[in-house]
Amino acid sequence: MEAGEGVSGATPTEEMNGAGNLMDFLDEPFPDVGTYEDFHTIDWLREKSRDTDRHRKITSKSKESMWELIKSLLDAWSGWVVMLLIGLLSGTLAGVIDLAVDWMTDLKEGVCLSAFWYSHEQCCWTSNETTFDDRDKCPQWQKWAELMTGHAEGAGAYLLNYFLYVMWALLFSFLAVSLVRVFAPYACGSGIPEIKTILSGFIIRGYLGKWTLLIKTVTLVLAVSSGLSLGKEGPLVHVACCCGNLFCSLFSKYSKNEGKRREVLSAAAAAGVSVAFGAPIGGVLFSLEEVSYYFPLKTLWRSFFAALVAAFTLRSINPFGNSRLVLFYVEYHTPWYMAELVPFILLGVFGGLWGTLFIRANIAWCRCRKTTQLGKYPVLEVIAVTGITAVLAFPNPYTRRSTSELISELFNDCGALESSQLCDYINNPNMSRPLDDIPDRPAGPGVYNALWQLALALVFKIVITIFTFGMKIPSGLFIPSMAVGAIAGRIVGIAVEQMAYHHHDWIIFKNWCRPGADCVTPGLYAMVGAAACLGGVTRMTVSLVVIMFELTGGLEYIVPLMAAAVTSKWVADAFGKEGIYESHIQLNGYPYLDVRDEFTHRTLATDVMRPRRNDPPLSVLTQDSTTVEDVEALIKDTDYNGFPVVVSRESERLIGFVQRRDLTLAIKTARQKQDGVVSSSVVYFTEDAPQLPASNPQPLKLRRILNLSPFTVTDHTPMETVVDIFRKLGLRQCLVTRSGRLLGIITKKDVLRHMAQMMNQDPESIMFN
Repeated sequence: MEAGEGVSGATPTEEMNGAGNLMDFLDEPFPDVGTYEDFHTIDWLREKSRDTDRHRKITSKSKESMWELIKSLLDAWSGWVVMLLIGLLSGTLAGVIDLAVDWMTDLKEGVCLSAFWYSHEQCCWTSNETTFDDRDKCPQWQKWAELMTGHAEGAGAYLLNYFLYVMWALLFSFLAVSLVRVFAPYACGSGIPEIKTILSGFIIRGYLGKWTLLIKTVTLVLAVSSGLSLGKEGPLVHVACCCGNLFCSLFSKYSKNEGKRREVLSAAAAAGVSVAFGAPIGGVLFSLEEVSYYFPLKTLWRSFFAALVAAFTLRSINPFGNSRLVLFYVEYHTPWYMAELVPFILLGVFGGLWGTLFIRANIAWCRCRKTTQLGKYPVLEVIAVTGITAVLAFPNPYTRRSTSELISELFNDCGALESSQLCDYINNPNMSRPLDDIPDRPAGPGVYNALWQLALALVFKIVITIFTFGMKIPSGLFIPSMAVGAIAGRIVGIAVEQMAYHHHDWIIFKNWCRPGADCVTPGLYAMVGAAACLGGVTRMTVSLVVIMFELTGGLEYIVPLMAAAVTSKWVADAFGKEGIYESHIQLNGYPYLDVRDEFTHRTLATDVMRPRRNDPPLSVLTQDSTTVEDVEALIKDTDYNGFPVVVSRESERLIGFVQRRDLTLAIKTARQKQDGVVSSSVVYFTEDAPQLPASNPQPLKLRRILNLSPFTVTDHTPMETVVDIFRKLGLRQCLVTRSGRLLGIITKKDVLRHMAQMMNQDPESIMFN
């Protein structure tokens, strides 16, 4: 029976010894019963049963009056209302972040004289003096050197622009890390490892709080604008989950039930990806495949609705001015051919190898940060990495611009109107073809120049991202991973294109590539490479492919994307099963039982349960012979989350299990509200308190907070089954019995320690309880 339920009428025996009114204070559920401490795991079964009781009560009351019926309808609709609010707020915040990032990224290079709040592109849109060839140059937009000295060209102007670019970058990153340190330490990182842990039932108070939401939104803009090798997509999932948590507090259905709250947070994660990539369906699949632990069908529909509202809101704001939800929306005009599957699969292999390299190097660096003096100077670390990034990024035009713009250019197909260096092909003067069907052409000097710069950018991005991810600022990993893959893909795409042009008589090109035809689209290779690298790092497959085709609107390119995503996952899995988020969960020691891990060892419950041999006996309560003083002493001397209740210490027959927090609150409330409850009062967990002489202190009856059906296994249950039970039922603890006699207890932490031990890892690395 759950805490806080109504209490039946007093029995004659209770009336006789004054126990009838002892539990009056439990008629009204007293505050905080059934809640959890910080850094503890929730009991999914208990939360489910509490929600079922609440629902049953509402349904039975709804037949009593019209008002109760309306209340029950409002309760049923509250889930959809929360989803609507999450979608609206996360869509709005994503739009504001996109606009602010756009403006502040351009602020590093110059300012718009007609309206300083315009970005470079917006400034030149409004100008009447912009020519098509020089669309990036307009009199209203001035670089800092031109504004200060009047000279736009020359070594002096270049050095001044260089210096100010670095200074702005340092200022933005310093502000970001300072705000995170002072106001919201939880606003750093991508947030996805912690959200996965929270959704699996762990409590981290403040991680989804109002301050975290505010500071994460502001510092995300600063961190991305500083030019560091990080993205805003992962942190947007954290921001959306903060919105979800904020709106949960408005409805008691969610604020008082941690299990129900996690259903809302799963849907909020879907809304976060929906606005990050403009991919509502990809967002739902991402939540299902990557972050959620418990995902009932009802949550699937609600996630879909939240993702839809969020995408619609962002589309209304139109932050990029192109009626698209993302910066790198592209459309290709040529089909792909079977022979191209070979380079696509090779890009998949590259993605898997890069994913493995990145995870190992980044985890080694983060472990070094945790275990050495480096971790004590987060501000200095951010300043140093920003300084190095800005100094090395400025000379190369492909690393100087924002990573989203770089990906956008790499994805682009070279049309007749493109002015990019990557589109500097040698044209045939006799060519007269439609604009969108330009045949393959020999590469000009601009393309070869761009290839060198892209090769340098690739090395730079690979190295610097390892040191950037995990610093004390908001940092996403989606965009840097996609950039690495897109650069590699574009280089491969141009190589294949030039081979097809110069050697169209080779057997591999003969069947599908005639001279003068548009055979190879280098932008498609960039897209496939981006998907492969993102898949190698995160190990996503289905949601990744859907996100990529929603991004690009190219349904016919699903097969290349699938081939690359699956190959990258296979290659990366050959070196280790964990993706970057699982690796960070392990590094931080969060109590996360991964559903994908297989437990194949032949151990039994008796090998894992406590107490072990030579340990002191298990701390238990008896059903009718423990005093209030004994209970308080037990709570003071131990730090266990709960205690088994037995008939007597001799028989050790199990009655139930009581949570430490509920016990503490019940005794505290009884002492405040009930006369006669003293230290020598006996605590009863039985249905009826026995008749006591008048001289005895009043007993305290606490059967209402006793869980009469705790989960039990026998001592010979295989650990494989126990691990499965913990995973699928989301248990906090499980009692071990033999013929009804209590032998010991297994907690989630014991299971995680045992699994670590079996994999030859340090069992003490599971630091949270």
